[in-house]
Amino acid sequence: MPSLKQKIELLAPAGNFEKLETAIHYGAGAVYLAGKDFSLRNFSGNFSIDEMFKAVSYAHSKGVKVYVACNIYPRTDEEAAISDFLSALSEIQPDAVIIADPGVLMQAKKIIPDIDVHLSTQANTTSRQSVLFWASQGVTRINTARELTLDEIKQIARNSPVEVESFVHGAMCISYSGRCLLSSYMARRDSNRGMCAHPCRWKYSVVEELRPGHYMPLAEDDRGSYIFNSRDLCMIEHIPEMIRAGISSLKIEGRMKGINYLAAAIKTYRQAIDFYYEAPEKYTVSKDWQQTLAGINQRGYCTGFYLNDPDAILPNYEKDKPQNNPKFVGKIATAINPTRFYVGVRNKIQTDDIIEILTAKGPNQSNRIAKIISENNAEMPVAQPNACVFIETEFPSNAEPNDIIQKTNTEI
Repeated sequence: MPSLKQKIELLAPAGNFEKLETAIHYGAGAVYLAGKDFSLRNFSGNFSIDEMFKAVSYAHSKGVKVYVACNIYPRTDEEAAISDFLSALSEIQPDAVIIADPGVLMQAKKIIPDIDVHLSTQANTTSRQSVLFWASQGVTRINTARELTLDEIKQIARNSPVEVESFVHGAMCISYSGRCLLSSYMARRDSNRGMCAHPCRWKYSVVEELRPGHYMPLAEDDRGSYIFNSRDLCMIEHIPEMIRAGISSLKIEGRMKGINYLAAAIKTYRQAIDFYYEAPEKYTVSKDWQQTLAGINQRGYCTGFYLNDPDAILPNYEKDKPQNNPKFVGKIATAINPTRFYVGVRNKIQTDDIIEILTAKGPNQSNRIAKIISENNAEMPVAQPNACVFIETEFPSNAEPNDIIQKTNTEI
């Protein structure tokens, strides 16, 4: 287990190169990504072999580690293709490869013996004896099963010969260690091979045999009934307990999420972790952290299985609340001066919009758009998505390239 002097790792998702840059900009100590095949998120963009070379080189230049996911449960006819992929990783030299299947592990230890192997949560490691087995097979880190409590993880981590990694934030799968058959049956898309259609999020009703066409909701809710709808994990209030449990790495879920999600989540947990190490006995959750995480699109937060709280793992039946969440509108490409920025616009902006800049350090900065200026130096009242414009703000800020801009409904 790591000592309190050895700062816990913050591990962030990187579904493509822009997300990789965002994760690193906001303070991730390591990122996890994947190639075009053999991981559990086939629809997140992912990286070609050439792109992965660049991604690993870029991350390493910033002092950030890279873990490559190869955690599907493959079929026999994919053995040669997986061998080729692992051989490519021997040239790319990521810091670890994430694996779930024993056969893929055996291939990895033969083809890339110099690259660490991390065991995916898909392997549902739930006991110390299981950890000892995987350690004997050459695994250097295990991601604990989602079903474990924090006390159970502590028992493992404090008696483990390998590192322990656990999720700290993000969406949770309704099925055991994420291994689900619903998508295969209902959409012919195998969730264990990266193609999950997320049927656990679909809307369901009951039809009685003698009343065809009469759909009866399963709960009193005007949205319908989301019978499998797990809430999202958020452990921001329990960072001290997770660190003291002996966990080596805190993992944020979300390779398919947007860069605004990454910016908010990574920034918040980076600040929380750093604050704890600066003054462990004074750790409190700031209002800024709570507001930033509340502004992320989410299904309601809970602590999952960690605290052995039955209410935390119930489906979310709450009615939708009015959404006043910040809206992602752009990313700073260049900071010309403290009040003038060259911005890539993602959603429409206009003069007098109240914005919030998610700077990598310090609290989010509220401001107002005073002017929008085209690349031809013409002032314009509105900028549409995909435009690149200069904006001038009413107040100076210490914003930097790669900072995210959101539009808010709050007053300055």
